[in-house]
Amino acid sequence: MPTWNSRGLRGSILEELLNKTNMKYLENNLALIQKIPTPITPIKIDKKTRHITLAYFEQKSTVDYIGVVQGIPVCFDAKECHTSTFPLANIHEHQVKFMESFEKQDGIAFFLIYYTMSDEFYYLSLRELKKFWDRAENGGRKSFRYDELNKKFFLRKESGLFVPYLDGIQKDLEDR
Repeated sequence: MPTWNSRGLRGSILEELLNKTNMKYLENNLALIQKIPTPITPIKIDKKTRHITLAYFEQKSTVDYIGVVQGIPVCFDAKECHTSTFPLANIHEHQVKFMESFEKQDGIAFFLIYYTMSDEFYYLSLRELKKFWDRAENGGRKSFRYDELNKKFFLRKESGLFVPYLDGIQKDLEDR
């Protein structure tokens, strides 16, 4: 069974930016997006700080966020990348299957990738991910490079929004 041990801050900055963006979208009646917590069972708790120091995951998580944007169901997962190469091992098969099922129900599924080296956000549609995923399954690269990505899906920062992913959704809808 997978366990978690002191890696709890990984991605917390990205999560905080997304949560603030989601609150702004809600305040402006543009979207209702919720963070989906990953259920864990604590094994060790620091008695002084009351922090969980060791736990195991009760089940596989599917996506980080789920909700609705102007009547369209959306789900997405957020990932950080510290280099110009994103390993597909950071995305799990059960996540891809969930997202495929989600899109079969007329939803939109995507990944938000934060490239920390360049302080950029990328909207990776499930369709684009599947090209890289299928390439890996057919014996090709098990990663994709920054320079392989479609430049129009890099999200431009806007005033008042930390991660303007609605722009990515709009471009995704236009491409369908």
